[in-house]
Amino acid sequence: PAEVEALVVSAVGPVQPLLIIPERKTALPGGSRESQSDVFLVARHGSGVITCTIEGKVDEPFGPTVAQQMLDASPGKVERLNYLLGMLGLQECPPDVHYQLLHRTVSALVEADRFDCEDAAMIVHSFSPERRWFEAYAKFVELLGGRAGPDDISEVSAPSGKRLFLGWACGDQRYREM
Repeated sequence: PAEVEALVVSAVGPVQPLLIIPERKTALPGGSRESQSDVFLVARHGSGVITCTIEGKVDEPFGPTVAQQMLDASPGKVERLNYLLGMLGLQECPPDVHYQLLHRTVSALVEADRFDCEDAAMIVHSFSPERRWFEAYAKFVELLGGRAGPDDISEVSAPSGKRLFLGWACGDQRYREM
């Protein structure tokens, strides 16, 4: 979609999509389920290749918070949370951050390693006219040292040295009526 492309272009310049996969599952250590992106994109740009995990939203939340996810946590859940935090360079995570934002962002980094890409991005493509859950997303971006805005993308640092971008794309409301 044009609004997602505009964010990626603002981060890395013009892009040529190489691979687009709906419902892409990315295996992560610990836990019992893969992280499933609504759309996964690999695109070439002027200085390399970027992977993007795209999370489509209308009015639904980002799932449980870290505190909710870790209630009575199994050893696998603890292992996965520690892996996610390590990949993002975090020692700890506020309990009210939404767990889905962590694993979807790390999925972009894991896929960037798999595809030997220099850059990774996690983009929320929101069709909520009220921008529901934007505050939760903004809190997550700020946790990683970025600044969030609607129809904006922010570069944050990742311990891997890859460039990591976090974006919020406001979806075209005409598609809600289809």
